[in-house]
Amino acid sequence: MAQFARNNLPTLKKTASYYVVHITVAALVAYAVTGNLLVSLTLSLLEPTVQAFAFFFHEKAWERINGRQGTGHAHSQQAAGAGA
Repeated sequence: MAQFARNNLPTLKKTASYYVVHITVAALVAYAVTGNLLVSLTLSLLEPTVQAFAFFFHEKAWERINGRQGTGHAHSQQAAGAGA
């Protein structure tokens, strides 16, 4: 688990930051809609917690996609240069 955290530290930090912002916004919106502090706190903790996990894996998927595109692009440039 420690290795996983070290390997993914930038994404984990970004996820934590996003989580705090999301909880704050969700609490304010839920309170504005319901007028109930307990309901707004419950909603603001539940939904962003699920979203934080989704965000982490979303970021990892984009990193993988961008890595593949970068590799493919460099490879196609090398192949084009070899044929010229």
